[in-house]
Amino acid sequence: MERAAPVIDAGLSKYDPLGRILCFDRFDSTTHGWTELIGNYDGSGDLGTVDEHMRDFRPPQLSNCSFFDVGTHGTLSGKYALKLATRPHRGHTATGIRRLTMAGRGRVRIETYFAFKAEATVGHELPASVAWDGNRHPSESQFGAFTVATDICADNGVRYHNVIRYQNTNLAGEMTQRWMYPVVPEPTPRDHQEGKFALPYAADFTAPDPDDWRTFDEPLELCVNEVPTKINWHYLRWDIDTRTRKNVELRLNDRVMDMSDVPVPVYPDRYSTLDNLLNFYFSVRTHAGIRNFLFLDSVLISVDW
Repeated sequence: MERAAPVIDAGLSKYDPLGRILCFDRFDSTTHGWTELIGNYDGSGDLGTVDEHMRDFRPPQLSNCSFFDVGTHGTLSGKYALKLATRPHRGHTATGIRRLTMAGRGRVRIETYFAFKAEATVGHELPASVAWDGNRHPSESQFGAFTVATDICADNGVRYHNVIRYQNTNLAGEMTQRWMYPVVPEPTPRDHQEGKFALPYAADFTAPDPDDWRTFDEPLELCVNEVPTKINWHYLRWDIDTRTRKNVELRLNDRVMDMSDVPVPVYPDRYSTLDNLLNFYFSVRTHAGIRNFLFLDSVLISVDW
């Protein structure tokens, strides 16, 4: 008797999850809990008390990746991607956050297929450090950076962020193409309330001082593919360990990067009401006066507990 061929989920088979899948977010239907990150506000509900640098992060939206020249591009394996879009303001950030909690401790893996682009502009020139030569396009240097990070709190209020950032250009618009991490914890609204900082609009909310960032591994050129309306999907897989509060490993397509020596800053204070917090966010930041986009085809989060 012949056995039936195994049923293969094409959407899942392109990933490599750990033993237990917490969520598999395919954006053909909804945003699956990925929402805008907004700062805290006071008990009166006055949104005017949200920190200035966190008031305008813009919400994620569903997109079929349509462009002025090719029409509907579509995603890697579906109808809609999750799209993060900045404003055309130097330093502006758009975010999408997913809020979970932990039922155990151990390795955590987040995987996605993503694409990144600067907005296509026609009929006027914007500053760019890359000139068009028939292959390369100025938009290559008009994309700033994207970030993947966690917000975790456990073990008697110990809170920390694992953070990785791909910086395509620095604030001067120069191509850098480096992976980076911060050496300080992300400023919080409580820090602001205690008078420790006051950040302006479009400040880098993850680590405002550029001197608080370090690079790791070698420079990595990603596939931009010549013009700002060509979408090529990149595979990203990132492992952390919530038992040891450490980074483990990052994979980008065929490049595997050991992150075991990349430090994870811990907040000096303890935080209440955040027991077993397990949040993830993606963000995109423009370093030019042009909108930047980050598209996520789907996201899978898995654990070994």
